[in-house]
Amino acid sequence: MNPIYAAMGTTVFEAMSSRARATGAINLGQGFADGRGPEAVLEAAARAVLEKSNQYPPMPGLPELRRAVADHYVRHQGLDLAPDEVIVTSGATEALAAALLALIEPGDEVVLFEPLYDAYVPLVRRAGGVPRFVRLEPPHWRVDAAALAAVASPRTRLLLLNNPLNPAASMCSAGELAAIADFCVAHDLIAVCDEVWEHVTFDGARHLPLIGFPGMRERTVKIGSAGKIFALTGFKVGWMCAAPPLARVLAKAHQFLTFTTPPNLQWAVAEGLATQDGWVQEARHRFQHGRDRLRAGLERAGFAVLPSAATYFLSVDLAASGVELDDVAFCDRLIDAAGVAAIPVSAFYAERPMTRVVRFCFAKEDSVLDTAIERIAGARAALER
Repeated sequence: MNPIYAAMGTTVFEAMSSRARATGAINLGQGFADGRGPEAVLEAAARAVLEKSNQYPPMPGLPELRRAVADHYVRHQGLDLAPDEVIVTSGATEALAAALLALIEPGDEVVLFEPLYDAYVPLVRRAGGVPRFVRLEPPHWRVDAAALAAVASPRTRLLLLNNPLNPAASMCSAGELAAIADFCVAHDLIAVCDEVWEHVTFDGARHLPLIGFPGMRERTVKIGSAGKIFALTGFKVGWMCAAPPLARVLAKAHQFLTFTTPPNLQWAVAEGLATQDGWVQEARHRFQHGRDRLRAGLERAGFAVLPSAATYFLSVDLAASGVELDDVAFCDRLIDAAGVAAIPVSAFYAERPMTRVVRFCFAKEDSVLDTAIERIAGARAALER
């Protein structure tokens, strides 16, 4: 077996979700939203199964969806993208895999920001890359130009950026993105940008794509997700956007991973991107409401909650909350004592894990959040040590 995967244990996400199912705990660990998503998108998917072709669609994606993605980014982010610069994938994780397999040569060094999505490191290593980590610290998780400079070497070829950042729920400022762009240009790097949370932003903030910064148009792969935009995580429809010289290579890697994506879901996402801006805006407000509700409840229970600028998540600083347990022990205790599942943020670090921050998902119905808050508050004394 390939040693990268043979040595890999069960992820903490599956472990916590499995325990939640087995015990009946409220699952605030796994990042999926309650609700059906936009009805227009669901109806379009159902119609397409009956009325449109169910044979192989074009390998790079249906022309209608590629055009819809390009138009969406013109409208929302001012990006001048053409349909032939969009490759449709079976979810954003496949897009990440295709991009890394297409762009990494054995021995290339790849800059990664910790905490990070758990797929990044094994995918980089499986492509032959060597991870180089820039560690971000709470409460604000800021990117430091000096830390970037320190990690660079003559073998640095790629930079992988998740913005907004899961699990930190932070967003890069314009200044941070400018520093990252300058770093990429100075070292002639390609940036792979995982921007799946680009529409799940709060307090009036808007996502700034790195591809729009000076010098980045020809050296950026922008990855998006319909599952996150429409809260339909099971659809697994994503895309890569890049200038034609990059897009051609990305498509070749995609061709030998999944080749294509179910056509009815592509039709549905194309319709959603063209017609559901109002739903996306309403969902942003709904998720912000959930964030504020969970934050207020946890603070009433005596927990120090870190800022949450985006995503479905917020985090608790255990040390600042007077909790002596590390984050893994706290999450174990939380299921047993309160019947609530959360995720230890140490799971998102590959080196020197931070062990005192815990992540909760707030993209749930009010009644679910209220019950979880009540349970956590009632078990507060049992969660301290």
